[in-house]
Amino acid sequence: MIEVWRSPLRRFLSLYDQIGQQYTSTRRADPRIAAAILDALGDAHSVINVGAGAGAYEPEDRSLVSVEPSWQMIRQRSHESSLVVQGSAEALPFPARTFDAALAVLTLHHWADWRRGLSEMRRVARRLVIFTIEPRESDRFWLAGTYFPEIVALDRERFPPLDDIVASLGGCRVDHIAIPHDCVDGFLGAFWRRPEAYLDPGVRAGMSGFSLLEPDVVDRGVARLKSDLESGQWDRRFGHLRSLDALDLCYRLLVAN
Repeated sequence: MIEVWRSPLRRFLSLYDQIGQQYTSTRRADPRIAAAILDALGDAHSVINVGAGAGAYEPEDRSLVSVEPSWQMIRQRSHESSLVVQGSAEALPFPARTFDAALAVLTLHHWADWRRGLSEMRRVARRLVIFTIEPRESDRFWLAGTYFPEIVALDRERFPPLDDIVASLGGCRVDHIAIPHDCVDGFLGAFWRRPEAYLDPGVRAGMSGFSLLEPDVVDRGVARLKSDLESGQWDRRFGHLRSLDALDLCYRLLVAN
C-alpha cells in the first residue's frame, strides 16, 4: 500500500510530471546494475531512496522509505512497494541518522541544489550510495558525441562533475559501471549496441535528455542516425561495438561512509 506524506514541492514543476506518464514502460531495474547497488549498500538494513522515481533499484530485503517529488512517478509504483514521501532531496523530513544508508540513482541532475541534497543525505544516513555519470566523459558515447552534441552540453550543465561530488562528500569510493549490451533499463546509454532503438520515440520518451531538447534538434539527430544506419555508415564507424558484451560509457557508482 502506497502512503504519501504531502510535503511542499519545489517551486518549479518536476520534469517527470511532464514526461513520466509512461516511464515504467521503458525504465526498470537492470539486474546487473541492481546487484552492484545492492553490494554497495552492504549491511545497511534501513534505506532511504532519494529521488526514487517509480522505484527501480529499491532493495526488497531492507526497511525502505522513498522520497520523490513527482506524483506522476509515484503513481506508477507497485502497490506492494515501500512507504513513499512526496518531497524533495533538499529538505528530507527525517531526523539525523534515521537510516543506515541513503540511495540516489540517476537523480542528482534533477535536483534544484545537489549540494544541499547530498548534505541532507549525509545528515539522515551513515552511508551514501549514488549512481550517476561523469559529465566530462559523456561525449565518449557515440550517440551524444556524434548525433546529439546538444545532450553533451546538457549533461555538462545538469550533472555535477564527479570531482565536485567527491569533494562535497569528503571522499568516497568510485566504481566504474560497465553497461551490459542487453541492459533492460532504458536510460540514455542503455542501447549503445542497439542503435536502432533510438529511432523509436517510445524509447526516447523515457530519457530526460531528449525531452529537454527542441523538437527540431531531436528530429535532425534522429534523421542523421537513421540515414547512417540505412547506408551502413554507422556500422563502418561503430560496428565493432556489436561484438562487445559490456561498455564503460560514463556511469559511476559512488559509495561514501
